[in-house]
Amino acid sequence: MSAQTISKESLPRLGDIIPQLKEGERTVTSLPSGGYLFLEHDVPSLLIYRDQPNDMATRRLVRGGASYLVVGQSNFEYFKKFVFDLTALMSEKFGSFIVVEIYSGPQDSTEFVIKGPSHKLPVSLSILKEQLLKINSREYNVKLRARIEQTKQRESEKDERIFNIENIKEQGGTLIGLEVPPVYRDSSGNVYPVYFRSFRDQFIKALQRAIFEFVRVQTTSNIANYNALGKRDIHEEVFKIDKQLTKIETSYQFLLLVAPVNIQSLREQFFNSHFKKLDRYHYRLLPVDPDILKRKLYNLRIDEIDDPAISYLFDEKREEIDHELTMLKERGSKNFFYSSVRLYKGLENNVLAEAELILQNIQEDHEKEKEARLTTEQFGTLAKKEFDYFRGQDENFTCKVHIRDDVNVMMVSKGELYLPSDYTMTKKEATALIQHEIGTHALTYYNGSQQPLSQLASGLANYDALQEGIAVLSEYLCGALSGNRLRILAGRVVAGAAVLDGADFHQTFFKLYSKYDFTKERAFNITSRMFQGGGFLKDIIYLKGLVKLRDYLAQGGQLEPLLAGKFALKHVDVIKDLTDRGLVKPSKLRPRYFENKKFDRRINKVRKGLALSKMI
Repeated sequence: MSAQTISKESLPRLGDIIPQLKEGERTVTSLPSGGYLFLEHDVPSLLIYRDQPNDMATRRLVRGGASYLVVGQSNFEYFKKFVFDLTALMSEKFGSFIVVEIYSGPQDSTEFVIKGPSHKLPVSLSILKEQLLKINSREYNVKLRARIEQTKQRESEKDERIFNIENIKEQGGTLIGLEVPPVYRDSSGNVYPVYFRSFRDQFIKALQRAIFEFVRVQTTSNIANYNALGKRDIHEEVFKIDKQLTKIETSYQFLLLVAPVNIQSLREQFFNSHFKKLDRYHYRLLPVDPDILKRKLYNLRIDEIDDPAISYLFDEKREEIDHELTMLKERGSKNFFYSSVRLYKGLENNVLAEAELILQNIQEDHEKEKEARLTTEQFGTLAKKEFDYFRGQDENFTCKVHIRDDVNVMMVSKGELYLPSDYTMTKKEATALIQHEIGTHALTYYNGSQQPLSQLASGLANYDALQEGIAVLSEYLCGALSGNRLRILAGRVVAGAAVLDGADFHQTFFKLYSKYDFTKERAFNITSRMFQGGGFLKDIIYLKGLVKLRDYLAQGGQLEPLLAGKFALKHVDVIKDLTDRGLVKPSKLRPRYFENKKFDRRINKVRKGLALSKMI
């Protein structure tokens, strides 16, 4: 039966679709004539769009809201009655209800026109205007404008693009009409995809801020902030893309594949030749074809995700995976180094200054080398005890220890702990490494694996710096950060600076060995890590991450929310947004060092801007 011939008797009534509003639930259903309803029962707002031909981009703007209604192209009287009844239902629950009808303006328009009762909602409409004017447009040679137009009954009757104001008002609701300049498409209706994504993300945030002001003042809703007005449901297709992104990333182990397999023989040759000879690095065979993975990567329809926050995270992550796959093809070449600079964002002057201050103020403690040392097997036993501590918090926690000859550095990969077979350490170093590798990396992997989005376990783009910053901070908070350890992190930074300045392996080694008094073993370890792959700057992020984390905490940031998964400091606001919407859950595991009796005193020092050289 066509939309034009549907009888009134066969049209579904609101009461049939939503018998009652239930806490924490939503109604998602198709409606006659191509209509569609997505309603969060706990959100006293609704975005409306009247379906128009060749106007899919404007429709997608509306789909970014927590609750939205797409009105079909016919049976408009039915939809008027539907909105009328829905307003009454929601107003009865919340005391009031706001409806925002969004429609496209003339093709040549660059002006937002906000139509609403400015005499009754001056703050909400002013916020909306102010936020719309912030939408980034000038770099695209577009100058957006916005104005507020007072609406009255007679005006709404003349303007067929918006619903009847008085009818909605009678049911305790408020109607705002928003004419959107279609600057995101050309005269033929073709959308500019890159600009549209930016426009959409900022447009949705502008709406949320304005609607929140209404909700806060006019309704009984307990919504705490504007983030909670975002989408609370992740579409099944989004989960598919999330899993596919993770599957592609976990099909290769990036750090393992750029690490040399012949590091022990290289060390032996270098020392036996009195620091003169060094053969080529040898790497594992690639278990994947980077080009095929890239093809799969760009077949993912991330551009069709209407949730601005998730779209941003996935797009950013795809770019990072693409970059890593390129680097796998570049192993052993100079291009690998250039790609590494781009991936790890270079080196800031303040981080280099902190590193040099550490090396000036903290002397190498050569007596530490004489202390009794634990073997890899003994460290593995300690690690298993830490696993048991986590299982006491969540019985589903699992993590294994892998002792291998072909690993040159201790690391956690996919929640599993990998140890070099010849690794030894003091008892204090072991305490620090337990909190670094297990109390941070394994913990955040597990917490992330409990989240709806698997990307929070595998890691959002550029998560490494924050991860390593937390990991090093954990060494300090458990009282096991040593001077030699800080020197190693600082040595990695000055080595990175040397490589960025064009130094070769021997020049970098001697800078550490002669100028900064590192032992030959430490100088070699730092240098060999810096030159793996062809020049790998990952090691600079330990100190870089610690500096940024200290500054974040000094500005009032909290540590525990950073343990919910693997993400970067730049993602904190996005994670808060997702948390407010129920899409990120509280952490399952807390690290042991939170129970340390000196924890509060130590972290308060950090909050006061403690110099890194004073952390021992």
